[in-house]
Amino acid sequence: MSCKVTFLPINQTVTATRGDSILEVALAHDIPLHHACGGYCACTTCQVRVKEGAQNLSAIEEEEKERLERADEVGPTSRLGCQARVMGDVVVEMVNTD
Repeated sequence: MSCKVTFLPINQTVTATRGDSILEVALAHDIPLHHACGGYCACTTCQVRVKEGAQNLSAIEEEEKERLERADEVGPTSRLGCQARVMGDVVVEMVNTD
């Protein structure tokens, strides 16, 4: 089953396979989502803010929650792109865009 993921602020919507992480989706479509640790939940550079469709992402697990507690600019809708798995349509804003 495919899903739609929209990346802000570049306003690009792409098709994703259900179960892929937001980072995997970004990499598959050449979207510049930073990922200093290579997607192993060892940093927070792939942080995104979920703008729509939070219910369409996998539940946050303890390791991701602990990592986010140490990140800058974290909000109630923050997720790590390497950990959040797409289960339906979602809109996310990339935090590290420089």
